[in-house]
Amino acid sequence: MADPLALHEGMDIDGYRLMDKLAVGGMGAVWRVSHPDHAETLVMKTPFLKSGADVSTIIGYETEEMVLKRLSGRHVPRFVAAGDLRARPYLVMELVEGDTLESRLGDEPMEAAEVARLGALVAEALDSLHRQGVVHLDLKPGNVILSRRGAVLIDFGLARHEKLPDLLGEESDDPMGSPATISPEQLCGDRSRPESDLFALGVILFRLATGQYPFDEPTTLAGQKRRLYRPPVPPVSLNAKVPPWLQEIVLRCLEVDPGARYASAGQLLFDLNHPEQVSLTERAERHREGGPLARLAAWWRGRDLGQRPPSRVAPSRRASSAPVIVVAVDLAHGADPLALAVREHLARVIATEDGARIACLTVLRTRLVGEDPLRDAAGRNPYVVRLIALKDWAHPLGLGEDRLSFHVVEAVDPGSAILDYVRLNRADHVVMGARGAGALRRHLGSVSSAVVAGAACTVTVVRRKEDDDAAPDARAGEGLG
Repeated sequence: MADPLALHEGMDIDGYRLMDKLAVGGMGAVWRVSHPDHAETLVMKTPFLKSGADVSTIIGYETEEMVLKRLSGRHVPRFVAAGDLRARPYLVMELVEGDTLESRLGDEPMEAAEVARLGALVAEALDSLHRQGVVHLDLKPGNVILSRRGAVLIDFGLARHEKLPDLLGEESDDPMGSPATISPEQLCGDRSRPESDLFALGVILFRLATGQYPFDEPTTLAGQKRRLYRPPVPPVSLNAKVPPWLQEIVLRCLEVDPGARYASAGQLLFDLNHPEQVSLTERAERHREGGPLARLAAWWRGRDLGQRPPSRVAPSRRASSAPVIVVAVDLAHGADPLALAVREHLARVIATEDGARIACLTVLRTRLVGEDPLRDAAGRNPYVVRLIALKDWAHPLGLGEDRLSFHVVEAVDPGSAILDYVRLNRADHVVMGARGAGALRRHLGSVSSAVVAGAACTVTVVRRKEDDDAAPDARAGEGLG
C-alpha cells in the first residue's frame, strides 16, 4: 500500500508546489517550493513520521514551529506557514540564498583575520537571537548560512525560548546537541544558558583556526563528556600561526564553567572586531596541553559543573505564584467522561492560579513482550494520534502556548512514567483521574495510588461517583488510574 505521506516533485500541499528536494536528514526532508501568493521561492521542511520514527522528530518539529514564528530580523529565516499536525505537518520559510559555513571548512587552517570575520558574523547572529530570548543549542557549521545579509541561523528543533515551555527538556534529561559542539552544561542537562551557544562558536572558531575540532566528534556519551574534565589543546600547538589574541578568544569560549566565558555574544563580537584590544591572559600564552595540575583543575571544574542542578525552568517560574501543574489524563478510550471531569477540575485550578504553567501529559502504553504496532488500523502513527487527541482535549481551556505544553510518554508502567516526568520537571501539583475502586483494582493497585505515594508534591485525584457504581473491575488494568 502506498504511503499517504510520501512526497514527490510536482505535488501540491495546501497550495505549495514541491519543486525539488534540497536535503534529506535523519529527521526529515527540505524541499524548494512555490506558492501563487508568494513571488519568491520558499523552502518547506517536512518531518519523517514513518513507522519507527523517533518521537523526538515530532517534538523537534513542534519546537521549531513555536520558536521560529516568534523570531524576526535578518539573522533567521522568515517564517511563512505551518501545516496541521492532524493532516500533514510541515514548516514553510523563506529560502535563504548562500553557502553553509560547513561548505567553507577544509583540512587547512584559515588565516586569523578570516576566522575573526566569520566568527563575528555568527556572533552578531547569536546576539540578535539571544536578545529575543532564544538559545539555539545546536549551533554547528551546517546550521549557519553565509548570505548577503550576514550569517543566518537555521534549524531550531533543539532551541529553547525563555517564554515558552521547553518541550524537549520537559520530556527527557538526556543530553541533546551535536557531538562536536555540545556544551558541558548541556551534557549535564542544562538547556537554559546563552553561554552554550558561545561554547559552540568557540568550537567552530577552533576548527577554522586549526582544521580540527577541539574534542573531535565522539559518538558516545562518555566521549562527549570528556570535555568536562580535559581542556582542549591550545590552538597554537596545532597551528603556529594562530596569534595570541585569537587563542585568547577561542579558549575563553571553551571554558568548562559558563561563568568563565564571555558574558554575552555582544562582548565576543567586540573582541572579534577589535583584536588589538583583546585583553590577554595566560590562555594566550599556552603552547601545549597543561600538566597534571592543570588537568586536575579542569577535572575539578567539570565535577563542580556536573553537580549543579540544571536550570530547566527559569527561576521566576519556580515562585509560588507561578507553579508548574502537571495534568495526567487517560485518553486510551478517547475523551471519555473521566477525562472531561479531569479537565473541568483543572479549569477550576487554573482559575485560582493565574500564573500557573500547565503540562498536559498522557501515557501511550507499550507492551512488555513483543513489538508494538507502529501504525494503527488506519495507517496513522499512534504517537501523533494521541498527541492530537491531547491537544483537542485541552483546547477548551483556552490557554496560549506560553502557558500550555503537551507530552506523550511511551511506557510499560504509566505510574512510573508519570512519576519520572514529575521529578524531572519538579512539578508543584499533579491533577489526574482515577477509575472506580473495584476489588481487582484494590488487589493490583492503581496508577493514581502509585503517583500519590511517590510524588513529592500535591496530587489531586479526580473521581466520578458513577464509576464507583458501575462495576469497574473490567477496566481495572487500563489507563492512568
